[in-house]
Amino acid sequence: MSDFYSNMYNPDVLTCLANLSNDEVFTPPEVANRMLDMLPEELWHDSRATFLDPACKSGVFLREIAKRLIEGLKEEIPDLQERIDHIFHKQLYGIAITELTSLLSRRSVYCSKYPNSKYSITLFEDTSGNIRYKRIPHRWQNGKCLFCSASKSEYERGDELETHAYEWIHTTKPEEIFKMKFDVIIGNPPYQMNDGGSGTGISAKPVYHLFVEQAKKLKPRYLTMIIPSRWFAGGKGLDEFRESMLHDRHIKSISDFMSSKDCFPGVNIAGGVNYFLWDRDYTGDCIIKNCSNDNQEIVATRPLNEFGVFIRDNRAINIIHKFIESGDESLSNHTFTRNPFGFVSKERGESSPIKGCENVKLISSGGIGYIRRQAVEKNIQEIDKYKVTIGKIVPSNGEVDTDPRNGYKVTTSSRILYPGEIHTESYLLLHAFDTLEQAENFASFMALKFPRFMMKHTLSSMNISTQNFQFVPFLDYSKQWSDSELYSRYKLAPEEISYIEALIRPMELGGDDDGN
Repeated sequence: MSDFYSNMYNPDVLTCLANLSNDEVFTPPEVANRMLDMLPEELWHDSRATFLDPACKSGVFLREIAKRLIEGLKEEIPDLQERIDHIFHKQLYGIAITELTSLLSRRSVYCSKYPNSKYSITLFEDTSGNIRYKRIPHRWQNGKCLFCSASKSEYERGDELETHAYEWIHTTKPEEIFKMKFDVIIGNPPYQMNDGGSGTGISAKPVYHLFVEQAKKLKPRYLTMIIPSRWFAGGKGLDEFRESMLHDRHIKSISDFMSSKDCFPGVNIAGGVNYFLWDRDYTGDCIIKNCSNDNQEIVATRPLNEFGVFIRDNRAINIIHKFIESGDESLSNHTFTRNPFGFVSKERGESSPIKGCENVKLISSGGIGYIRRQAVEKNIQEIDKYKVTIGKIVPSNGEVDTDPRNGYKVTTSSRILYPGEIHTESYLLLHAFDTLEQAENFASFMALKFPRFMMKHTLSSMNISTQNFQFVPFLDYSKQWSDSELYSRYKLAPEEISYIEALIRPMELGGDDDGN
């Protein structure tokens, strides 16, 4: 029995499970242990410390905690079986997200999916032990769940299918589930639910933030979860959460991975992932760690709410400060919000000019169509200007597979629309100019490395919006600009220039060559 936890898992089945799809992202044991390493060492020697995973999938967190406690409580509880019984009965608790994961978690933690069987390393009176699963119904209102915004048409199911109504976030009183306080809440929650939006039935709304918010309600001593990094910039369902997190002085550290594959091999999560440590008794700036699979960390301690979005890259902070201190205007104050002319992405117009009226060319991802000028109801004054656009999506599915050594593109190539041309929602209208020369100079400016570098640090998903241009300067475009002029204008140091040059790859002017 004494060697069970050290010798049993080779190869580790949980490492294999960690390579599954985006739908249910299992946490690799090494990642779970890096998260546990953030907690104080004295916890592993405290027989009164309690731990909860409110989103059990593989049971990896509880299993790894058990291994530490079994070692740490040797002196206090010398008898191994007595020690195991104490740890599993009085210190470790979990809530599974599905019936299947409840069985998997119990198998990982108790070595038997039924902890009241002879195969369990500690004996419980029932089949659940301290890892519970309860089938919870959604609470529907106007076709969506009041708790998680799941679509009724998608998730109102028979008993043979999982409802994915997670117990932890489908209650207003999470403290009633186990009727106890927890010192540590830890986990890797589900990331999103289909909300039935967009008219296609494939729109999804994040739910991971609900797990974090619910955990905070219990006021544990420590909270750590691994979640997508999209909250850094807010967006769909995340704006309030972002504001709360950025102003939360109890967040002691964040370990941030630009590429989700550095945590979850084979899994693409646009914007990457991060895990954080929330410490109830800590108040101060946050330790930000930029992490990658080469085991190099760039570390800085700084406030999370310095900017409207969270700037992930510690090496970019000083460059952003230099831009702000210059007093130059921000491009975000001059760009247009999404769908500036009121035509959705699927709109194509007519294949040939419409007779008997004045036509406007409609540029879409499907090519060029024609519409009546009077059909344009938004930003009419921009129709007869020279317009510079880019695709609304970051190239290559958010560049999640991009090797940093090859550099990032950040945006699609700029495209100039001439007077009498407009576009659908597939594109972003950056600015409109009175002269072709200004438009050409601006388009060449957006192809430079410096503006795209300044954009990159505001991105946390595949979508580009106005706020992503807040650190891009808006200059005089009666002249052409070069990167060397911009580096000089903002007084960049040689090492800062080298970093920009290495991170951002060259981009030639041209059409929308990424199909966005």
